[in-house]
Amino acid sequence: MANKTTNAIIGFIAGAATGAAVGILFAPDKGSKTRKKIKKQTKDITSDLKSNIDKTVDDMKDYVSNVADDIKNRMSKVESDVKDKINKEAEKVAEKTKAATSASKK
Repeated sequence: MANKTTNAIIGFIAGAATGAAVGILFAPDKGSKTRKKIKKQTKDITSDLKSNIDKTVDDMKDYVSNVADDIKNRMSKVESDVKDKINKEAEKVAEKTKAATSASKK
């Protein structure tokens, strides 16, 4: 899912950059003015790209953190369940041992 989002963002930015560059290059302005426009558009696109990448990275960090927390919680529950089962089995063994000991003394 994140890969699709990243590809969509990159595609959108690449399309916007191409459109802006074509528009500027075919505009009837002087070369110096066109270069200034290209420079400004490049800065704007770079800024947008950085913002989108930062947001995507933050979203991925949150997702990974949530998954890690979920795994920790599940493992904690499994650990607790295993300890409970071990304790119950230990109690059964202790009871059987006590009963066998009592029976052998008779």
